[in-house]
Amino acid sequence: MFKNISRAVLLSSSLLIAAGSTANAYTVYISNEKDNTISVIDGHSLEVTKTMEVGERPRGITLSKDYSKLFICASDSDTVQVMDLATGKILHDLPSGDDPEQFSLHPDNRRLFIANEDDNIVTVVDTESRTVIAQVDVGVEPEGMAISPDGKIAVNTSETTNMVHWIDTETYQLIDNTLVDQRPRHVEFNKEGTVLWASAEIGGTVSIFDTATRIEKKKISFNIKGIHKDRIQPVGVKLTSDGKYAFVALGPANHIAVVDANTFEVKDYLLVGRRVWHMAFSPDEKRMFTTNGVSGDVSVVDIPSMKVIKSIKVGRYPWGAVVKP
Repeated sequence: MFKNISRAVLLSSSLLIAAGSTANAYTVYISNEKDNTISVIDGHSLEVTKTMEVGERPRGITLSKDYSKLFICASDSDTVQVMDLATGKILHDLPSGDDPEQFSLHPDNRRLFIANEDDNIVTVVDTESRTVIAQVDVGVEPEGMAISPDGKIAVNTSETTNMVHWIDTETYQLIDNTLVDQRPRHVEFNKEGTVLWASAEIGGTVSIFDTATRIEKKKISFNIKGIHKDRIQPVGVKLTSDGKYAFVALGPANHIAVVDANTFEVKDYLLVGRRVWHMAFSPDEKRMFTTNGVSGDVSVVDIPSMKVIKSIKVGRYPWGAVVKP
């Protein structure tokens, strides 16, 4: 009798564990710009399960709001590809303009704002009709792209003009242009949309702007013992949804900066792979995945302990990262 009860309890426990594993299951997608592939990582096993061929030099990637499609900036193919994640097949291309590098999908799940590095424009594409609905002239070499959570403002960075460009998403007109330090690469809004973070790669800084006034409220610099200032080049930025932390990828410094998102104080530096580009959180934000271009791997950061727990080999020059719950 007791043996049967023990078996029942064991079976029940196993089912609960399995159910919990399923509930926490997620998938990480990594773009490899030199291999023209997307690596697929299982969030539970932390292993690469699949590698999919895509267009030339994939960089920026993002998901549709229902997580059914993956949008891919195939920069050297001068297009944005749309992948069906159920099959892994490319459904069609979107008319993105020349050399798309980064983009941002509007909260309406329809309009895609694309930075075209060679054309000095932001192209707005209707993803359903597959047509260009607007083109906005910005500075030289546009790259970073973000849309405010309320969908009212799109922000682009121009690497050579050293500016952040603020765009009205209804009129497609420039609202403002804000100077930042040299070679701005990435922009990121906080969850509320009240603050914008903008990284400057060659300037070695991150500027934080008040969204309402578009005035810089703080500038952060970085200093890592034993690493020359010239190698500290901020690129990707990720903010936790609880408003506690900002993580900044420092490029050839091979570190992630951990920043207090309220005081803007740098709390720590985490050693990751070589030439870290961008990052993505797991759905519960307990792990972070970094793309390390030169070492061709992804570092897995345990956020509660602020420790790097694993390195996952992917393709050549991993660049972008997104997570599908």
